[in-house]
Amino acid sequence: MKAGFFTKLNDNRVRCELCPHRCTINPGRYGICRVRNNDEGDLKIPFYGRISSYASDPVEKKPLYHFYPGRSIVSVGFVGCSLRCPFCQNYTISTRTDTPTEYLSPDELVNAALREHSLGIAYTYSEPLVHFEYVVDTAKKAHEKGLKNVLVSNGYINEEPADELLNFIDAANIDLKTFNPDFYRKELGGNLEDIKRFIKQAAGRIELEVTTLVIPGRNDSSGEIESIVKFLAGINPDIPYHLSCYYPTYKYTVPPTPPSLVKKLAEVSKKYLNYVYLGNVGLLETNTYCPECRNLLVRRRGYSVSVPGLTNGVCKKCGIKIPIVM
Repeated sequence: MKAGFFTKLNDNRVRCELCPHRCTINPGRYGICRVRNNDEGDLKIPFYGRISSYASDPVEKKPLYHFYPGRSIVSVGFVGCSLRCPFCQNYTISTRTDTPTEYLSPDELVNAALREHSLGIAYTYSEPLVHFEYVVDTAKKAHEKGLKNVLVSNGYINEEPADELLNFIDAANIDLKTFNPDFYRKELGGNLEDIKRFIKQAAGRIELEVTTLVIPGRNDSSGEIESIVKFLAGINPDIPYHLSCYYPTYKYTVPPTPPSLVKKLAEVSKKYLNYVYLGNVGLLETNTYCPECRNLLVRRRGYSVSVPGLTNGVCKKCGIKIPIVM
């Protein structure tokens, strides 16, 4: 299938315009993402609709805490990625394209979500943005059937395709991996400013949440986390922010993040943001409290969820409107 967002160059080369890499691709070769291919001077997507992972997950697992709490959502993954994170937990599908896959057309995926009485479809696990055409095609059909679309992504996409995509996305969790541009460039192969731009672009159009995987000695200083939350608060202090514990995987052997560290960083974050959550911290409850009166709004024990403190989108105790989509 032919891709969108590319420019033809001389000598049958093409320049992909989907993400900030803007790869110049020679005939027969692929871009950095490993899935967008120059086929005789046209940009093609040989992995269109090839699904590497399929599950029905709690929406909290994305993680999304302010979007239909307690509901389940069909979740699909692909192959390939636009970044090169050496701590990727899904590196077997993000760094390779020879992983076994199964073809699901957009109609087949939408029908599967309907059969499972799912909230909708989450495009996740590996990087969905490099499968832009399939995500847009499927998301359009999902909306036609009353389903929601969720994006779990690194946020590495150019402004024009992002604008088109956001017309069909209802919620997203974006990884903001660090606020250090050198770390993004040298360790991950990306540009921090482009990810910040996408977060600003998405805010206000969809239910947006942000996650930082806290890695000891890499991005765990109070100063760096404070810079992140100040940036998010400058957009909207109601953006839910997830601080997640890292575990060694792929190329990283750094010891696991102690829960005490993310708890400390959460206290820093709460000075600026109204909703801060911890991830990968075992059985610790990750509840939502009213920022005004501290009433318990949503209780989460693992993926067991109840909503004792909300009525019609407002706090039962003090009556302020809470930014949770239900």
